[in-house]
Amino acid sequence: MRRAFGVLRVLAAAAIFVAIAGQFAQSWSMVPDQAFFLVNFFSFFTILSNAVSSIVLLVGAWIAFTRPGDPVVFNLVRACAVTYMATTFVVYNLLLREISLDQATTVPWSNEILHVWAPLYLVVDWVLAPGRRHVEWRRIWTIAIFPLAWVAYSMIRGAITGWYPYPFLNPAQEAGYGGVAVYVIAIASFILLVGAGIIALSRTPWPHEPMEPAQPADHAEHVPA
Repeated sequence: MRRAFGVLRVLAAAAIFVAIAGQFAQSWSMVPDQAFFLVNFFSFFTILSNAVSSIVLLVGAWIAFTRPGDPVVFNLVRACAVTYMATTFVVYNLLLREISLDQATTVPWSNEILHVWAPLYLVVDWVLAPGRRHVEWRRIWTIAIFPLAWVAYSMIRGAITGWYPYPFLNPAQEAGYGGVAVYVIAIASFILLVGAGIIALSRTPWPHEPMEPAQPADHAEHVPA
């Protein structure tokens, strides 16, 4: 079964890559300032979280083919990716589904892969794929580092360029910076809540008993049959 999930991870990573490339190509052909667009495109949390997840899936596929269990560091990185993708799924479908990218027309099939199907697969993979390890509860703060860094980057760059990746980050809204702060606190709290759920799932014995923390001799583990 572990090898089967390795294959599924390769397919999922390919779908994410094609979806990102499809949206990028569509937007690139329509925007007047392509240099500005290039930075903007890779400033969306959706694009970043999906790009990171595609890399995590490919690394996870290789590990699934070659090792019986996930290394501790990769297990934590994977937990982070799953948290970000689950957050993308919820925030998009609750707040952003009716909003199109301001640079160009949204590609419908790409949009659904990046905001719906890829996040759902990451969660299913986390729950069902054998080989994951316990994630320590104190690591929840590690999960929060990337989203907080992204918010800081978005606000600083937005103040310089006047462009924000999402409307709720723009202080030009009626509620101003106070409204932005409310959204950021709410989403940060939600990310921590999702992260706590992902950590809890890592410690759940269903459908596979999580592996014990890696031992120094892990490098001598045999390749699974």
